[in-house]
Amino acid sequence: MKIKVIIADDNSFIREGLKIILSTYEEFEVLDTVNDGKEALHYCLKHQVDIALLDVRMPNMNGVEATKLITAQTNTKVIILTTFDDEEYILDAIKNGAKGYLLKNNDPEQIRDAMKSVFKGNSIIQDLILEKIKSNLLPEKKAATKINLTPFTEREREIMSLIAKGYSNKAISKQLYISEGTVANYITNILSKTGLEHRTQIAIYYLTGKVN
Repeated sequence: MKIKVIIADDNSFIREGLKIILSTYEEFEVLDTVNDGKEALHYCLKHQVDIALLDVRMPNMNGVEATKLITAQTNTKVIILTTFDDEEYILDAIKNGAKGYLLKNNDPEQIRDAMKSVFKGNSIIQDLILEKIKSNLLPEKKAATKINLTPFTEREREIMSLIAKGYSNKAISKQLYISEGTVANYITNILSKTGLEHRTQIAIYYLTGKVN
C-alpha cells in the first residue's frame, strides 16, 4: 500500500519539483499539489490523505494555520517542509499538531525517510531545528520557564534530556542500556504526566519549560 501524499506550496516550481522527486519512490503516491493551506485543508476533508507536506508562508492560509485545522478535522499527518527556521513558526506548528518540521535543503532521501517515519507514527524534527530552539529560545525564556522536574522519575528525566538532544528511541536504549520497549513505556508515562501528544513536544517542553 502506497503512502498517499499532497504537497502545498505557493511556488509552482517547488511543488512540482517535489512531486516529481517523490513520485520516483515506490512508497509514495502524490495525489495532488495545491497552492495554499486552504486548498490543502479542503483536499484533506474530501479525500483520504496520509501525509500533507505544507510550506509555512502561503497566501490565504499559511501552513501553521492549516496544520491546526487539518489535524483537528482529518486523520492526515502534517509535515512542515519549508525554508523558514523561525522558532515562532516551529513552536506554533508543533503545538498545532505537526508531526514533522523539516527544511527544504535536506536531501530527498532524508525527506523520504522522514515521511515514512511519520507515516509509521513517529515525529520528526531535525537536529538543526532543535539546535536553533536551544540557542535562540531557551536562553531568552530560561529565567521564567524553568521546567518542573518534580513529577518525573530520574529515568524519565534522563529520557527527556536525550529526546531534547535528538536521540531516537533506539539510540536512547543503547545509551541507557535498556530495551526500546522500555524506552517507549517511559515516553508514554511522560506524555501522560505532561498532557503532550508526541516526543517532539517533549523536546520542546524540556527545552523551554512550556507545554503549549
